[in-house]
Amino acid sequence: MRRIAALLLALAACGGDGEQPDVARQAAAASSERPLWFVDIAAEAGLSEPTWCGRPEKPHLLESNGTGLALRDLTGDGVLDLYLVNGWRLEGSTVVERGRNRLYRGRGDGSFEDVSAGSGADDDGWGCGVEAGDVDGDGDEDLFVTNFGPDLLLLNRGDGTFERAPQSPGIDGWSAGSVLFDADGDRDLDLFVSGYIDCTLDEVLNAKPELVWRDMQVMLGPFGLDGLANRYFENEGGGRFREATDEAGLTDVGLFFSFNAIALDLDDDLDIDLYVANDSNPNYLYRNDGRGHFEEVGLWSGAALDQGGQAQAGMGLASGDVDRDGRPDLLVTNFANDSATLYINRGELSFVDSTRRWGLKEPTFLPLKWGTTLSDFDLDGWLDIYIANGHIYPQADQVEGSGGFRQKNLLLRGQEGRFVDVSAQAGPGLAVLGVSHALGVGDIDSDGDLDLAVSNIDQPPTLLRNDSPRRGAWLLVDAPTALRAEVRAGGQRWVEHAYAGGGFQSASDPRLHFGLGPVSKVDELVVVWPDGERTVLTDVAVDRVVPVRR
Repeated sequence: MRRIAALLLALAACGGDGEQPDVARQAAAASSERPLWFVDIAAEAGLSEPTWCGRPEKPHLLESNGTGLALRDLTGDGVLDLYLVNGWRLEGSTVVERGRNRLYRGRGDGSFEDVSAGSGADDDGWGCGVEAGDVDGDGDEDLFVTNFGPDLLLLNRGDGTFERAPQSPGIDGWSAGSVLFDADGDRDLDLFVSGYIDCTLDEVLNAKPELVWRDMQVMLGPFGLDGLANRYFENEGGGRFREATDEAGLTDVGLFFSFNAIALDLDDDLDIDLYVANDSNPNYLYRNDGRGHFEEVGLWSGAALDQGGQAQAGMGLASGDVDRDGRPDLLVTNFANDSATLYINRGELSFVDSTRRWGLKEPTFLPLKWGTTLSDFDLDGWLDIYIANGHIYPQADQVEGSGGFRQKNLLLRGQEGRFVDVSAQAGPGLAVLGVSHALGVGDIDSDGDLDLAVSNIDQPPTLLRNDSPRRGAWLLVDAPTALRAEVRAGGQRWVEHAYAGGGFQSASDPRLHFGLGPVSKVDELVVVWPDGERTVLTDVAVDRVVPVRR
């Protein structure tokens, strides 16, 4: 069935007999309508179970971490599924519920079926994050789950069920984000795991508020706690890994509080670099030498600190070509009362903090920011920004002007040279209050635009269907292992770089999505592979999935 589906998609990519939409007319009509529009359909889609993270009062930092999710095709049917990581629910120093991770099969219409029972993926460890990728080379998406405790590698059997790998790589401690990427160019996926805090379960269960914030006692950290070293594992084939952190040049020399990582070719030299968001410390940027050995160049690159030379509290990560110069830029979300930071890529791993110039300083300053994405939600050809927000202190509800513990998320519409905050005009999905952390991006209802799945602490997830006015055409390029894709249409050019990781402890649809504005066809589609080879397609019809293989 998978081959038949691929054949049908390939035929569709070459054109079709159906009428093409009048995208120019749609774009003109949309210009006078609401800017962007999202509706929360979680309950009607079958997502009603909460994800737990400790006690309501949150006396330990672990209880503010939240849990991740993966929005990926885990069943191989061409439809996105949803995997939700879960934590534990505590009362005092007692574990009253070990929440199980949940697997939901997507139906392709925006709804999901809970298939957790019997799936082998419903682990009950204290989960933190998840990454997805084919680690054993059998064509199916496997899952790597970071935990507070031993991490877990789940191998996909190809029939919608999973089995534990005989030996899981990872960290036995508090690991946060992870990235599966081909670091050494041998065509299998290696693994980077972000270590956050070195602590024990006994310390979590018996934690007491020890830090004074706004004249109130709150949880301690991350300063005052010990960092946990990041780890790197080389894939030796068949899903077997060996620890190779120091050998690869990825030694966590600062023992910084690493939350999240993203892997992509940042300097267009055909190998994959690694960027790590560190909480309250400078961010790491590791340059790949093409053979799987890395050099840390964060401070030199300009992407370690903000423009004032200050370290920030890096949480979530996103990448995209914001200024449409063909180079991938970086977006980092940070703590409350500090803005998210936009680093514009000037080439050769040189970045400039352009937060203020692009209009991000004011709208992102107050909230405490976590998962994020750079995606074109209205298909106008410019990337938009979504940011998941939520405080770490429940006591924030008692502080005027803090935004409270549960916060509304942010949506900023991209335009040439700036972003505009449209959160208040973006529909009921942006009115949801929660302690939101991880997010996944992908087309859950098969209509060509990008939807969002968002995890919330001690609440069910939010599932945001994108009902935004369409301001153009779209293209979804399905090119596994490609480094990037370039599209030329209507005299314009777009570049999307493939990446792994990002968001916050989460995994999104890896296919490359283009919003194209009012064009009727793509003049040229170029897919660039890791060996420098290019696949070129011309006169490609729009509003469809285009599968591209070597």
